[in-house]
Amino acid sequence: MGKHDGLRGKHLVWDWNGTLLDDTSAVIGATNAAFAELGLEPITLERYRELYTVPVPKFYERLMGRLPTDAEWTLMDGVFHRHYRLRAENCGLTSGAAELLAARQASGFTQSLLSLAPHTDLVPLVQRYGIAERFLRMDGRVDTSTDGKSGHMVRHLAALQGVPADRVVVIGDAADDAVAAAHVGARAVLYTGGSHSRASLERVGVPVVDSLEEAVAVAEELV
Repeated sequence: MGKHDGLRGKHLVWDWNGTLLDDTSAVIGATNAAFAELGLEPITLERYRELYTVPVPKFYERLMGRLPTDAEWTLMDGVFHRHYRLRAENCGLTSGAAELLAARQASGFTQSLLSLAPHTDLVPLVQRYGIAERFLRMDGRVDTSTDGKSGHMVRHLAALQGVPADRVVVIGDAADDAVAAAHVGARAVLYTGGSHSRASLERVGVPVVDSLEEAVAVAEELV
């Protein structure tokens, strides 16, 4: 295969929260604010990483011992997003993220951003960090569903037009990122700095890394 084929084909799909954006402390703070509304005990980072799962109501079920009612879910979700937006203002990019994205773009490789954060929140935030132009496209959630990323990933790849799934590596911090990658026939690398503990990520069966530099290096080897 010639060099040109590799440049054309090898594509990274980055996750945002907990991967490129170092926002886990904001997520914990907002989660605990939502819990307080229902009289639930606050959660530690360790417990959060051990129990976190998508869809999020399932995560709440692990904590409450039952699924939240529709009314509880609506309340908690609203409180979470309100508190998260306030805290996200003070979050920075993960160490090395800006440099990695810039270097990858300069090398002629392509990359995109796929997040379950609301699209209308996502785009201005990414733009504020000065990295929006690194991506072929950015997609956040455009509906109110609590589904994971799999269907979202199908639409994202279709919109990228001409990027074959077998040349795609998804880099994220959640088991769901690997599930979504497998759903479309792509590969995944999972990063330990976000929503999951290393132990829960290692159960997924894809490479697990402790830095974004390592994630990109491993991704290079996978496709």
